[in-house]
Amino acid sequence: METIALTAAYLLDWHILLAALAGVTWGIMGGALPGISPSITMALLLPFTYTMDPTGAIVLLASTYIGAEYGGSVPAILIRTPGTNAAAATVIDGYEMNKQGKAGLALGISLISGFYGSMFGLAMLMALSGPLALVALNFTPMAYFALGILGLSVIATLSGENLIKGFIAAILGLMIATIGSDPVTGGTRFTFGSSELLGGIEPVMIMVGLFAMSELLIQASKRGADERVTSRPRIQFPDWKLTKRLFPAQMIGNGIGTFEGVMPGAGGTIASFMAYNEARRWSKHPEEFGKGSPEGIAAPETANNTVAETALVPLLSFGIPGSNSTAILLGGFLIHGIVPGPMLFERSGEVVYGLYAGLFAAIIGMVIMGFLMLPVCIWLVNRPRPYLNAFILALILSGIYSIHNETFDLGIMLAAGVLGFFMRMLRFPFLPTVLGLVLGYLVESNFRRSLVLSGDDFMIFVDDRISLSLLLLAFLFIAGSIGKHAYDAFFRKPKTVSES
Repeated sequence: METIALTAAYLLDWHILLAALAGVTWGIMGGALPGISPSITMALLLPFTYTMDPTGAIVLLASTYIGAEYGGSVPAILIRTPGTNAAAATVIDGYEMNKQGKAGLALGISLISGFYGSMFGLAMLMALSGPLALVALNFTPMAYFALGILGLSVIATLSGENLIKGFIAAILGLMIATIGSDPVTGGTRFTFGSSELLGGIEPVMIMVGLFAMSELLIQASKRGADERVTSRPRIQFPDWKLTKRLFPAQMIGNGIGTFEGVMPGAGGTIASFMAYNEARRWSKHPEEFGKGSPEGIAAPETANNTVAETALVPLLSFGIPGSNSTAILLGGFLIHGIVPGPMLFERSGEVVYGLYAGLFAAIIGMVIMGFLMLPVCIWLVNRPRPYLNAFILALILSGIYSIHNETFDLGIMLAAGVLGFFMRMLRFPFLPTVLGLVLGYLVESNFRRSLVLSGDDFMIFVDDRISLSLLLLAFLFIAGSIGKHAYDAFFRKPKTVSES
């Protein structure tokens, strides 16, 4: 109840409401464009949040995430091309309903299911994040080091089909994190005499380059005509009879979305397909799945929108991003000098409760803007891709340059974009690189501080109970992930992990 009361105090803050509405609007447009994932949509905004107040900036980015998860279902239903990875399961029955002339109803089911999923996910976020953060209030440098190791252990899960490539990508991020000044001695490292590198490389340059710039390079290398929307549907919400039929599928989506959201690395794509399969298993009309079943839209859309909120639980409580989108949000926190994790609720409680209020406003705004913006989304989908790419490129360059008014930053971002292009071509995952980049300083600085406290005695990491618990958890996580990769390699066809 205290959390609700503290959150309610921010519901009338017009800065937060404006940021939420702007974020969800931008997110819906970004999600509706095939190839522009939620993380890319968020990365495009990241440079522009530098001059905002911390709460407004975080609300803007988080609301974009929510809007993009819904927006991805629009092209999935209309042109059989999911705007986001998490909307891939929606294609199966969404496009079938479109072919039957029920595109408006399919879009309405997607929107209302996204609303249910987001509201349930927000309730879970508010219920779980605070208690988990309380557990970690007594963290020492040793515990912070172990927490960073736990965060890096997620890499094994996020590496997709190739564990080695995941580790290489993570090492790349750790190497970039060492550029600049030594956290203990203050000496310079890998600056090559450049004064611009003395302060290190800001994660925002790398994130925008890896996610957004590399996508533009990938799309520039493709040829072929884009899919067009030929109809002009209007959103139609389900009647009471259909609403009752959809309810079990939406509950399944809520449950699976909550579980997958709090598990780092699981992601909305896995949750969507799991929810789809379970909804079909428990449905009274399983024969309709794949032929235009309304439940086949409700379950995955509820699941991936639930994940959009519950994925923030490990980020807020432990500072561990479990997906590309939450990694971008972590970048937003770091830009404003706020470190998510055990002390977040103590030191920056106003940001957390403002975020909760902003998410609530964004979910309401998603229903309103989702209804109003359908014609805009259809118009966007029908634009020639070169025009859209040119607009996005201008947005990237102006955003990065506006941070410090330095052309050097543009060079760093472009270099990261080229790096990301080749990583995509060679199928290297991005998230391990981002994790290495943002957790590298946390791990190194607390490791060396701990050794200074103990006089170079490594047993200090075992003597600290929290540190020992986190290290054991990291070990189990790594061992489990390696075991799963080994099982997939020998007995099953490997699957690519979602990174939405």
